[in-house]
Amino acid sequence: MKGFAIYDQKHNKLFMSRDRFAEKPLYLYRTSRGIFFASEIKFIKHLSDQPLEVNYSHLYRYLVNGYRSLYKTAETYFKGIEELPFATNMTITGNLKAVSYPYWKPSFIEQPMSLAEAIDGTRQRLLESMKIRLRSDVPLAFCLSGGVDSAALVSIAAKIFKYDAAAFSIIDEDERYDEYDNIKATIDDLGCRHTLIKLSEQKGLLPKLKDLIAYHDGPVLTITYFVHSLLSEQIHQNGYKVAFSGTGADELFTGYYDHFNLHLYEMRHHQDYKRYLSDWRKHTGTYVRNPYLKDPELYSKNVHERRHLYLNNDEFRAFLNVDFDEAFTESSYHPSLLRNRMMNELFHEGTRPILHEDDLNSMKYSVENRSPYLDSRLFDFAYSIPLEHLIRDGYGKYVLREAVKGILNDQVRLDRRKKGFNASIHSIVDLTKDREFILEDSPVYDFVKRDRIASVLDGKLSLHNSYSKFLFNFINAKIFLETL
Repeated sequence: MKGFAIYDQKHNKLFMSRDRFAEKPLYLYRTSRGIFFASEIKFIKHLSDQPLEVNYSHLYRYLVNGYRSLYKTAETYFKGIEELPFATNMTITGNLKAVSYPYWKPSFIEQPMSLAEAIDGTRQRLLESMKIRLRSDVPLAFCLSGGVDSAALVSIAAKIFKYDAAAFSIIDEDERYDEYDNIKATIDDLGCRHTLIKLSEQKGLLPKLKDLIAYHDGPVLTITYFVHSLLSEQIHQNGYKVAFSGTGADELFTGYYDHFNLHLYEMRHHQDYKRYLSDWRKHTGTYVRNPYLKDPELYSKNVHERRHLYLNNDEFRAFLNVDFDEAFTESSYHPSLLRNRMMNELFHEGTRPILHEDDLNSMKYSVENRSPYLDSRLFDFAYSIPLEHLIRDGYGKYVLREAVKGILNDQVRLDRRKKGFNASIHSIVDLTKDREFILEDSPVYDFVKRDRIASVLDGKLSLHNSYSKFLFNFINAKIFLETL
């Protein structure tokens, strides 16, 4: 992971580069006075010594389409500020001529291999990635949820490399997000040190959210990343300087529910298609809440179906006083529908926002964040595995699960549910107690209908999952505009 700049004084030329997965940030601001660059927007604001103008179109994008839409464009929350793209080099000469070019492009090149070879190859490369990233002269911490990804990493560290691991977890007692049983299974299996943070015992979360938004120079993108900041704070307070996260595993090995629908489409002519479909109906379909993904043959009916990704955005547009209607777009990397979607998730929709928030949360508390799944050799191998191996017996991430067999406890390894590292908005904001704050005069009401927000708070509009996310985003947008 890297984001760096080298100035060649002799030739009056600047060279900049960003890593393959955009783990580290690099911002640019082109003005008539020159080109400013920095790892955070606040530094550019300071260096340029001039006020930055809010980019309201990006704020509308965030409110209506959510975090998945934010990295489909070079825009940021401030006009004129952009990010250097992932896996890109840029040179700037003395006359301010900037030339950029990618030094690497992600690709899917399927290789002939058996299931056993896919499992063994994944295990070998994952262990090598962990071995490299365990190098440190300070103690290491592990962010631990109830899922396979993070639990596999701490288990590899403890069992394979005999590392004296320390794990940190957050618990939300909302049953939709409560992963305590799986977290406890991993801790009991490893006998490692563990710090458990209960959201119900946290005080003053709204002031902490305000502080975090000011540090981020923008809204916190989802509840997940606010919760992650509490984790980073605890890791820092316990004296750790490095933390591991499981970011990227879902996008390498099929970890989302829509991957099952996409995989069924890819397997539609496979001799075992009926078995794949039966496995979905028996195991996966019972957990899916998204109405579009409840249809296992979604993509066989319409390969362009994407409404589940911007769920209810037509309703959220109705909250605005301005016209904003931006259709879903995606980049083209490969003809495979599944792999192309996974690359879009990795480089534009899911992983990119996570890495942005992880980096800021970690840096706020002087913690280095490491993501072992985002390893170029592991990526290259994962994206050479034949599609038929990716999902089996109703298990997503089948190859990864088998690769850590005997290392990760089976309660977690064989859990089919996808809860995700998340929390309820009610665990963060008291919508009754904070109602006055939410509805008070604010620049946000120049473009958001206050009566619609009041209707949500008063229960006149259902606070289902999508509305909870929208309300959290709205509160963030409100605070962001008030901190400028």
